[in-house]
Amino acid sequence: MQTRNKVFEDLSQLMTNAMGVAQGAKDEAETAMKSMIDRWLADRDFVTREEFDAVRAMAMKAREENETLKARLDALEADKK
Repeated sequence: MQTRNKVFEDLSQLMTNAMGVAQGAKDEAETAMKSMIDRWLADRDFVTREEFDAVRAMAMKAREENETLKARLDALEADKK
């Protein structure tokens, strides 16, 4: 009976180790895939979401400033007439 428990313990330990190895391989594969995708995107000059949002915010601010300046210019031109 004691030997049978030892076999089950060894088998259990083997399965636990195999799961750990499988998890490590999965993590390594995910890291490699992410690196490959990041390199592919960088080679194609795609912008990151953060860069896109920053430029978008700048464009919105510039548009608001242009509208304010246009309104002031229109008011000045109306005063001259």
